[in-house]
Amino acid sequence: MPKTLNPKVMVRKLSDFCQIRVAPVLPPHEAERVRVYLISLFNSRTRPPTLSRGYDWQAIAHQCGIPIEQFDVARKVIEPGLDAIVRAIRNLPQKTPILRPVRPTTIAEIATRTLPQVPKEKTRPVQPAKTDLSRQSEHRKPGIRPRDVEEFPAPTSSAWVDPETFQEALQLQMLRHGDSYWHLHRAIVKDDETIDRSTIRHWLSGDKVPRSVASIELLSRIERRYRLPEGYFKGKLPHRARSASGHILDDVGPAERRRLAWHLPDDFNSRPASEQEEILEWVRRVIIAGSTDYRRFQRAAMKQRYAIRFPGVSYGRTDLAEANDADDEQGQGSFTDPDLFCGVIDAPPTLAIEMAELIRFKTATLTAFGLQRQGVWGEETTSQKIEHLGLMFGALAAHPKGPVRGYGIPSQHLSFGMLVFPSVWDWYVQWRERRRGFYTSWEVDMLRISLALTRRDTGWLRQHPKLGARVRPVPGLISQNDIDRALGDWDDACDVYFKHATSRAKEIQRVARVHRDPFEPILAVLEADSPVGEYRKITEEILRLMPDERLYRRAAAESIRSFLMLRLGLHLGLRQKNLRQLMVCKRGHLPRSERQLADMKRGEIRWSERDHGWEVLIPSVAFKNANSSFFGSKPFRLVLPDLGDLYKHIDAYVDRHRGALLSGADDPGTFFVKTVKATSSDAAYDQTTFYEAWRLTIQRYGIFNPYTGRGAIPGLLPHGPHNVRDVLATHILKRTGSYEQASYAIQDTPDMVTKHYGRFLPQDKAALAARILNQVWEAA
Repeated sequence: MPKTLNPKVMVRKLSDFCQIRVAPVLPPHEAERVRVYLISLFNSRTRPPTLSRGYDWQAIAHQCGIPIEQFDVARKVIEPGLDAIVRAIRNLPQKTPILRPVRPTTIAEIATRTLPQVPKEKTRPVQPAKTDLSRQSEHRKPGIRPRDVEEFPAPTSSAWVDPETFQEALQLQMLRHGDSYWHLHRAIVKDDETIDRSTIRHWLSGDKVPRSVASIELLSRIERRYRLPEGYFKGKLPHRARSASGHILDDVGPAERRRLAWHLPDDFNSRPASEQEEILEWVRRVIIAGSTDYRRFQRAAMKQRYAIRFPGVSYGRTDLAEANDADDEQGQGSFTDPDLFCGVIDAPPTLAIEMAELIRFKTATLTAFGLQRQGVWGEETTSQKIEHLGLMFGALAAHPKGPVRGYGIPSQHLSFGMLVFPSVWDWYVQWRERRRGFYTSWEVDMLRISLALTRRDTGWLRQHPKLGARVRPVPGLISQNDIDRALGDWDDACDVYFKHATSRAKEIQRVARVHRDPFEPILAVLEADSPVGEYRKITEEILRLMPDERLYRRAAAESIRSFLMLRLGLHLGLRQKNLRQLMVCKRGHLPRSERQLADMKRGEIRWSERDHGWEVLIPSVAFKNANSSFFGSKPFRLVLPDLGDLYKHIDAYVDRHRGALLSGADDPGTFFVKTVKATSSDAAYDQTTFYEAWRLTIQRYGIFNPYTGRGAIPGLLPHGPHNVRDVLATHILKRTGSYEQASYAIQDTPDMVTKHYGRFLPQDKAALAARILNQVWEAA
């Protein structure tokens, strides 16, 4: 006889079949419709519609609610599932329905009811009819009958000690309410669900923990059954910050799905479609992208890459558009075909040689014989100038009919000699104004670069008249007469341009507008009474959601790294470069000398036996404003305070977590290291990756999400490490009103603080003065 299949097992197999075979060939919502359709066929013991040569796919597609042209792709995949349903229905005994077995009416009984009875002399006694109870007893399985399921079982005791771990809490509550994992599964899992009872058994043994949205839903049902507070079990999971899996997101790619999962509520799938769209729009706008005007302009500008890259030159940052302290869009693109604007174009050899000569002139320790210069470019300044000049040459070379709307100069005709012609700069600054909609200080800074290049006696362009010989005529921009006049008197051409650029810079500075407001992402923090106290909430949120180190070693290490990034930023007020390049010396090891750190232009965090604390020592030459009066050629030294278990977390990070992040890779020696993976073997942070790590921390722990309840500060927007300096300066200004004391916190001068933080709110100043005056009345 054919083997009878358990109906629940068959339902689970159909669901697994759809997940493994059907889901890869159909969109998620259509694959779900196929799954529901197959299960409904089996539960109702209905054979699929057929034609003379096979299944009626037109009817099947109509019943599933899927267009037939979309359904044609999955015919061969779905057909084995239909065959399995036909076999299962055929093998089911006729007297055993799937859900509630009831004995069907026999043919003899039908005949007895329809045909007239003929009396006979001798008849057999009529057997009494069997009741429903007697019928069910005939089909009852042998063994102990399972006890009835109560919706809200009464606990055995009201006094109990709350355990710390999820496994112990689940065991305790099941014991209090007299549930085995078998009975609990019967009580909370519906008939059409495919969750196996072994899932709860694995939770009890500690082999697995709830991860999917379906498992989180089961936890909610258990909490409701035992009348526990909402989120009781979820709050005891060993990795509370982990994003749930299983969100149904139609037409969303895997990469974006991973970014969105963290910020979606657990009940996302059960919410109405309109509410789902509202959540996705909010997460994309506020958390993923950031909703400032500059961010929106930045995203649009990054799609139109146009800059020229100079090979063999270290840029310092791989994506200028991702740097928080930059006020320009980054682009690298083609200039010959408007359809090829997204490529990365290297500078032609002649232009690359000229750029190398300029960099050598501005960075060499000693000026070459016969040349003069004023000022030296550091590493970061050099990287910035290369990028800015690359953007200018890229705009000149971009196709005029492409999306960039450049000038279309052939790349082999580009030369630094073009920069002494006022028409070239006028076109460029006006092109930027048309592209952005208004002038900014960026155009003023570019003109100042050109002024430095053409300044009398020390300008690099002025001292290289041979560059004029490489200039080619550009219709509508540079004529042959302009070139001949410049070659006849190069100094006069430089003087004419210097006078023109000086006037242009003043005119643009008068109408320039601020496009990127550095305070906008953190206004919610700066407007608080205690900005540092408000920002500190992010570090507390990180510790609250930190995973169990015993089970998730790497995830715990990443959490501690994020915590220390923000804590050290709040205590030190360093720029991103100094914080990122901070070296580390473990306890008991010999720290680097000040001379060694000066040669490296980096600082170090090490244990001070004299002060019995972790100290940070950074030579003045490592700072951007090394010549500022704040340093006076003396190093920066600060002993970190042991507040909020800071030393405990530093010790744990240096001893255990940092090694877990390195995972055996080469140690760069810096305090902060990246998580080494198969696709990223370099553990050293650069400017872009460090900014992204900080921004990711703010997205996950800083921005309050009203749909998930996670996040520390409502109204916060994604930002980078440079904003922590704004928090420190504003906090001290609010408390003291002193620009001088605020400058101490960020290693700068009072004049610079006054210039950048002049927006200190007047009402705060008035409140500060009122607080001092009110002391007279309080004393009386």
